[in-house]
Amino acid sequence: MELGFIGAGVVGTALALRLSERGYEVVAVADLRSDAAAGLAERIPGCLPYEINQRVADFSDLVFITTGDDAIGAIAAGLHWRAGQSAVHCSGAASLEILQTAREAGAEVGSFHPLQSFAGAEQAMSNLPGSTFTIEAEGELFETLKQMAKALGGRSIKLDPENKPLYHAAAVFAGNYPVTLMNIAVALWEVMGFSKREAQEALLPLMRGALNNLASGDLAESLTGPVARGDLGTIKSHLESLRDKAPEFLHIYCCLGLATVPLALTRGSITETRADEIRLLLETQQRKPK
Repeated sequence: MELGFIGAGVVGTALALRLSERGYEVVAVADLRSDAAAGLAERIPGCLPYEINQRVADFSDLVFITTGDDAIGAIAAGLHWRAGQSAVHCSGAASLEILQTAREAGAEVGSFHPLQSFAGAEQAMSNLPGSTFTIEAEGELFETLKQMAKALGGRSIKLDPENKPLYHAAAVFAGNYPVTLMNIAVALWEVMGFSKREAQEALLPLMRGALNNLASGDLAESLTGPVARGDLGTIKSHLESLRDKAPEFLHIYCCLGLATVPLALTRGSITETRADEIRLLLETQQRKPK
């Protein structure tokens, strides 16, 4: 099977290089940035770069569309597909409907989403082993993509189309928002007079520790902090300090605290009475005028 990639960004580069290393024949790549396509092709034996997307479809049995989500539908609709060919996008949010023109032309369609955080191509390649690959496809194409996931050192799951938006929202919480939370924590250290570098050096081991806790136990047992302890006085001091010195982060602190209360109850570290007191404190704070 000859593979082609339309899109030589982080995901396309990582998948193309790793699949080539695992023995898959990657023969063609195209990208709006001709230098990106050429750079990727140079790293893969027998792969040629093209400026026209159709050339990738002409020479490939399975075409991965690894562009941004908004471009996938237009790219698929602009190609001449053939029966027996496969069109696969790598979006975690988009349905297979955006590949409808390929399906109507007789091609098999699917999606192949690595559930992983890809900030850069080299880091992406090192992150792939151990990742879960979410697949939408049927029949032979499903088995092909399942084998690719295995070859990349990952596991695969089949996702019902109606669950895809919820699946992707979960990925945003787990993969994107920890970075946002770290950015907030760093900003609070800057309020105290520290530099970003000093803040990150201090806070990253804490975040790694939390992840290590998650890896070794269940969710509730991994929870630490004032909500887990039912420490009402500490929470009150946080709220007062945030309201005075960083009010832009007060609302998110309350939202996350309220979402943490059920975990603390599951952990058994607070009583229902203390849980109600924490909820009341945080909800009252949210209702106060800015």
